Amino acid sequence: MAIKKIIPCLDVKDGRVVKGVHFEDLKVAGDGIENASFYSKEGADEIVFLDISATIEGRKTMVDLVKKVAKVVSIPLIVGGGIRNLEDIEELLSVGVNKVSINTAVVKDSSLIKNASEKFGSESIIVAIDAKKVEDGTWGVYIESGKTPAGLDAIEWAKKAESLGAGALLPTSIDMDGTKEGYDIGLTRSIKEAVEIPVIASGGAGTLEHIYEVLTEGKADAALCASIFHYREYSIEEAKEYLKDRGVEVRI
Repeated sequence: MAIKKIIPCLDVKDGRVVKGVHFEDLKVAGDGIENASFYSKEGADEIVFLDISATIEGRKTMVDLVKKVAKVVSIPLIVGGGIRNLEDIEELLSVGVNKVSINTAVVKDSSLIKNASEKFGSESIIVAIDAKKVEDGTWGVYIESGKTPAGLDAIEWAKKAESLGAGALLPTSIDMDGTKEGYDIGLTRSIKEAVEIPVIASGGAGTLEHIYEVLTEGKADAALCASIFHYREYSIEEAKEYLKDRGVEVRI
């Protein structure tokens, strides 16, 4: 089994870490810079920083804040939110970001995936897929912070994103987001079985068992977590020891 990653996610709005349910009812869950520094020292494999209101507010990512976060972490930093073009990606990579995560802009213009991966390397480009179950039991893609259906099937879109040069995929289950009832195993596994590139599962972690399930049954390469770490219900060390004891290979 390949080494699995644990990745804390900082959803940031107005400079503060927030957490909601189904992308709604956001509550403050700490300071972005302090949390990033804490997780870096605690043993996280990577950190995701999402400026969740940038796209719907029609602005770029808060580069000044990202720059401060990059200075306090010693692990790969993934940033998403408000990224619209190659210039936005270049600016973020120039201030210490290692990878960017893009949803709305690449759904609206999929050529951005190809152009970005060719210019910056596919390992720098993550396509985020915000998905929700639709009536026929499949998953539909949503953009603009989960507010707008894109008219795409999540599995087909995952395959297309890979073919255009995405280096990894970040599927988030809108249905499970913030519920702490577990990841959408079906969504994660279906995407992973359709592609060869790494898949980072997101949305729904409430227990260490949930993380174990999505990395084994869900076949994810990494698990994104927010609430359980932000509110200090579990530590990253506890999560990794739990996984290691159950035969999952992690970096301790």
